[in-house]
Amino acid sequence: MSWIREGELTIIERFCANIIKAGPMPKHVAFIMDGNRRYAQKCHVERQQGHSQGFDKLAQTLRWCLNLGIREVTVYAFSIENFKRSKEEVDGLMDLARQKFSRLLEEQESLKKHGVCIRVLGDLPLLPLDIQELIAQAVLATRNYNNDVSESLLDKCLYTNNSPDPDLLIRTSGEVRLSDFLLWQTSHSCLVFQSVLWPEYSFWNLCEAILRFQMNYSALQKARDSYMEERRRQQMERDQAYVTKKLQQEGFASHGDSRRRRTLLQKCTAMREERIQGFLQALEHKRADFFERLCTVSA
Repeated sequence: MSWIREGELTIIERFCANIIKAGPMPKHVAFIMDGNRRYAQKCHVERQQGHSQGFDKLAQTLRWCLNLGIREVTVYAFSIENFKRSKEEVDGLMDLARQKFSRLLEEQESLKKHGVCIRVLGDLPLLPLDIQELIAQAVLATRNYNNDVSESLLDKCLYTNNSPDPDLLIRTSGEVRLSDFLLWQTSHSCLVFQSVLWPEYSFWNLCEAILRFQMNYSALQKARDSYMEERRRQQMERDQAYVTKKLQQEGFASHGDSRRRRTLLQKCTAMREERIQGFLQALEHKRADFFERLCTVSA
């Protein structure tokens, strides 16, 4: 039986879920699953058991999300800082992660029927050198095309580029910090910090977080729309400045011929898009090649 889809919501949970789903729902939720070690200490059990309970809670939480119509979840499962823990704990975590995520990957084909996909993300500093060099070369190559480098392009360079930014980020255990998790992607997310330890997380804790998202939905949406509009405005201003400079080089007055200005603006946009697509395709090719080599070595 599936690790995610075991069990169903109770009657009361289904009733409350239907009420909550009447309001705006987050499409993408991110979790910082904090508190496994404190839970183990609280229950007087081994740390490994606390981590195991944490993985089981993730499976249960994914089931709740599936029932609530939340189709995308990103979790902070392990960080570089965690390697500073004892070798015994790190080895135990790695073995546990291999077991649980291997089971998830085995189930991925059946889960896709329910709109669920699994993706492993890493930090940019861990990219292989050839990809880092490609990005560096692309940045240098754009020194004559300042309009190419934008926040939109940076969005597309991230591993999360095929996903919407999280609408809601939840951190458990009472810690009020993001620990460098999805900093770029959560600039317009609803941040909810809850005191419950992760292995003790409940359906009602998730409902509380979603209600907070719903209470702030209008303000968040307005801020996000305003931000996107400002990005578009800045890009248009850069394009207009580029066209004005080109017109001056051609001997036109600063305002230029309106038809010529439109033609140059369209050409500028089309050429920039072509350069960006070429770069992104090269980046994706490098990534695919890297992961293929990685899988070959692992096998």
